[in-house]
Amino acid sequence: MCSSGMTKQAKNRMVIGIDVGISTTKIVGLDADGNIVSPFRIKATDPVTSLYGAFGKFLHDNSIELKDVEHVMLTGVGSAYVDMPVYGLPTSKAEEFIADGLGARYETNIDRMIVVSMGTGTSIVKCDGPDIRHIGGIGVGGGTLQGLSRIMLKTDDIALVSDLARDGDLSKINVLIGDISAKPIPGLPMDAIASLFGNATSDASREDIALGLNWMVLQSICSASVLSSLGSGIKDFVMIGNLTMLPLCKEVFSSTESLYGVKFHIPKNSEFSTAIGAALYYRKPS
Repeated sequence: MCSSGMTKQAKNRMVIGIDVGISTTKIVGLDADGNIVSPFRIKATDPVTSLYGAFGKFLHDNSIELKDVEHVMLTGVGSAYVDMPVYGLPTSKAEEFIADGLGARYETNIDRMIVVSMGTGTSIVKCDGPDIRHIGGIGVGGGTLQGLSRIMLKTDDIALVSDLARDGDLSKINVLIGDISAKPIPGLPMDAIASLFGNATSDASREDIALGLNWMVLQSICSASVLSSLGSGIKDFVMIGNLTMLPLCKEVFSSTESLYGVKFHIPKNSEFSTAIGAALYYRKPS
């Protein structure tokens, strides 16, 4: 079984943080000075294969030997399939939502924020200084975009869907406030979306559908995130996970920022934030 203790060994050795998904694993190293080393991701047919493939490649590519590794920290849904020390090394598991917060804080130096992990679905974590807690989530995320694209566009290749979206016309998919009101509604400009897909027709182009799907998923996540912060005074939202790689993120986030007076941040290593947080979990104060 994975060891549960956090006994420190050889301070000069590296801690490995691994975020194990069902088919994709992300891995980073955390050196003794707190620097992130060589984050990368790998895909496989199952989480165990993905985990060991990522770990082996990380060691090889960085010329690291097993003796150079102080501890392995696992997190993510796929970590439940791993019940033995990885390659015989001291191995523990980090609570995923705490890892989300630790990783986001490391990358942004923001103490009060909402961390939004945009994966297959979306989880929302509130960080208020040392207090990091999961406050909810929605079942809308990358899985939604893939599934609807599979049905409506006959592909679940997100890169292709993103390319199609570049040539789409959002006005042919969504109903805007300007479509239903002669004047701006207080707090809602004329170009604000009144209804996602409310203007779609049966002969909508693939490009228009692709754009509409991207906006629907991303705006739903943004709206849920803002609503989760009501009453907290928090205005900073740190977006992490695979969906932050979508080209349309910046456009949708900017639109939401203008509407609600908030700020969305995408860290440099946004898709690896949870793996970074897992490594940091090992060295965090008890």
